Amino acid sequence: MTQPAIAEELLAWAPGRGLTSGPAPGTLQGGRLLVADSWLLRDGRMRGFDRHRERFLRACGDCGGPPLDRLVAFWRDMTAALPRTGEWFPRVELASGSMELRLLLRHAPPLGTGVRVWAAGQSDPRTVPRRKGPDLDTLARVRRRASGEGAEEAVLIASSGVVLEAATASVLWWEDDTLCLPSPQLPVLAGVTAGLIQERAHGSGIRVAHRERTVAELDGREVWLVNALHGIRPVTAWTARPMSPGPAVRAPEWRQWLDDVMEPLPAD
Repeated sequence: MTQPAIAEELLAWAPGRGLTSGPAPGTLQGGRLLVADSWLLRDGRMRGFDRHRERFLRACGDCGGPPLDRLVAFWRDMTAALPRTGEWFPRVELASGSMELRLLLRHAPPLGTGVRVWAAGQSDPRTVPRRKGPDLDTLARVRRRASGEGAEEAVLIASSGVVLEAATASVLWWEDDTLCLPSPQLPVLAGVTAGLIQERAHGSGIRVAHRERTVAELDGREVWLVNALHGIRPVTAWTARPMSPGPAVRAPEWRQWLDDVMEPLPAD
């Protein structure tokens, strides 16, 4: 029987055996991940549990992963193994080659309330932009380059110059009273947190629009980087361009709402 995990470690899953300790994180063999998904877990509560589950199962199916019954069994055992106290940033994985399903249990890093963004516009280097996992190492290199420019994140752009997303986050922005985001027809990841925000906006009568904008056209606007770890981080500075962030007048209330929608993990 799978027991709740209490330490930072990598756990590998097998049918009938459940989750057992695997190699230390960072010592894995076998190349890049086919699929990955991660989220903030705070005292046994998280946002969008069902959305993360469906995205992971669908992504595994899209790349020829294990059959659905095994994926469902893994997800059940993984959920049971998650700690119910403390702040964590767990990641579920499907390994290339071995097709092994794994849980990487990590403590959550310090959470940001704002973010400095490298505004030079990084041409999109991803090979599988709509599936999280294969390009994690590539995106980590992009973030290191942004760090060298005094930023914490970088904006990925299409060949046309249109904003796609950030290296680890969806990009949303406000134009007057309209919440804007790139078109889903563009090569962007379906962000779980961005989906929750859109759902709330629709339910609150706030207009939501898909628009194509260059980085320069975000100058002076309230821009958010959104992901499952940090939630909403308004852009507080742009580097490498003469751009100014707009006042983050809406972000505090929306950040509080995101905190309030965290729900307990299912009991089984």
